Order: sequence, then C-alpha cells, then structure tokens
Amino acid sequence: MMRPRKRLDVVDLIVPLRRYARALTRDATQADDLVHDALLRALEHQGALKSGTNLRTWLMTVLHNAFIDGQRRRQVEARYADTLEHLADEAVPPAQDSHVRLAQIREAFSRLPEEQRAALHLVTIEGMAYQEAADVLGIPIGTLMSRLGRGRAALRNFENGQGRLPSAEPETPRSPPRLRVVQGGSPSVEFDS
Repeated sequence: MMRPRKRLDVVDLIVPLRRYARALTRDATQADDLVHDALLRALEHQGALKSGTNLRTWLMTVLHNAFIDGQRRRQVEARYADTLEHLADEAVPPAQDSHVRLAQIREAFSRLPEEQRAALHLVTIEGMAYQEAADVLGIPIGTLMSRLGRGRAALRNFENGQGRLPSAEPETPRSPPRLRVVQGGSPSVEFDS
C-alpha cells in the first residue's frame, strides 16, 4: 500500500517568496518567473523535505538556489555567446565581400556562351548525369563534355584572375587579309577594319 504524499501548503508563503525574488532580481516579471521555478523545484523534490523542517526557510532556500543557478546559467550563456561571436568574426569573412564575389561569379556565368551555360547548369546545378544532360540538349555526350570543359576553364580563369569576364557574344571573326596588286607591280597586303 502506498503512503499518501505529504502535501505542501505554500499559498501563505507566496507573498514572502515574491518579495525575496524581487529583491534578488530587481524586476517584477523575473521575480514571478523565479517564484514559479522555485515552486516547481519544491514540488519535484518535496520527498527530500524532512519532517520538522521549517517550510518557509526551505522554500526560501530553494528560491535562492534557483536564482543562483539562473545567474550561473546566464553567465555561461554569455561566455558561450561571446566565444561564438569571436569565432564567427574570425572564421567568417565580412558578408559584403562574399556578396560582391558571388555577384561577380554570377555575372561571369551569365556571360558564358549559351551552350556552355546550359551544359554547366544541367550538370552542376541540376545534378544531371552527363548522358541525361546530353539528351536534354540533343547533343552527343562528347560535345557536352567539351562544352563543360570550356565553360569550366573560362570560369576558372576568371576566378584565378587570369582573364576578364567571358563574353556571351561570340567574337566576330576578322576577315582574312586580301592581297591587292597596286600600280608598280609590287603586291601589298590590305586589312579590312
């Protein structure tokens, strides 16, 4: 047969607990939270209360210990937050640089010729296998691989600072030089501009 649990009668002690909590926290809302936490702890550990113990003293001790535990927890959290902030400052470069760099890479990608851009997009962004991408584009797999290679090389050159942004417009080929015979019999070479 189970023994009935001893009932804690704390209603008359709430006012002094609140007063003490306000003195500790100096804030009414925090004081009410502290009293709540202390009463929960007291109910959870009421089996540890020995008969003859002054309930008021015991509850004030529980409240005080809850306050001290909260202070320690906040100090640990503050130290942890400071450590994380310092680590983040050291590990993460300023966001502006990465945004600018990302915009430059996005611009370089958009300036690739359409066939290279499409091939790179399907394989690297959509994660398609080479054969699938080649089927989508309606080209042989060797052609796809060639376009991928040229596109990656252009982006790599841009990334390494070895070149300027690729141009989406193909360069207009220069017409070959024409040979023209001028009076006097000596040939001269003429270039179209």
